[in-house]
Amino acid sequence: QVQLVESGGGLVQAGGSLRLSCKVSGLAFDDVNMGWFRQSPGKEREGVSCIRWSGTSTNYADSVKGRFTISRDNAKNTLYLQMNGLKPEDTGMYYCAAGGDWRRCVPGGGFLYWGQGTQVAVSS
Repeated sequence: QVQLVESGGGLVQAGGSLRLSCKVSGLAFDDVNMGWFRQSPGKEREGVSCIRWSGTSTNYADSVKGRFTISRDNAKNTLYLQMNGLKPEDTGMYYCAAGGDWRRCVPGGGFLYWGQGTQVAVSS
């Protein structure tokens, strides 16, 4: 049974930082591309950042470039998202997902497995 469990969300002031984690079990983590996605109130789910299975290549949405960093620890079956310089528009539910195309990094891009999400709220 494949499980993805996110953690690390919370309430933070604008300009602050959070580090999200996604613990994965039930699949060969070091063989799959991974991604972070978010859904803000009233908006469609969007790709935030994706990473190749090896960790050697990454992709970021323009809105988070220079502020967010995606990484993975294949020995720990864990995906991370370091978020710095948070803005109110970063508020939303953040999901990790496995198995899709890291280059496209879109929810419909073959990401078959999803976590339940962790809430991020940024106050102004």
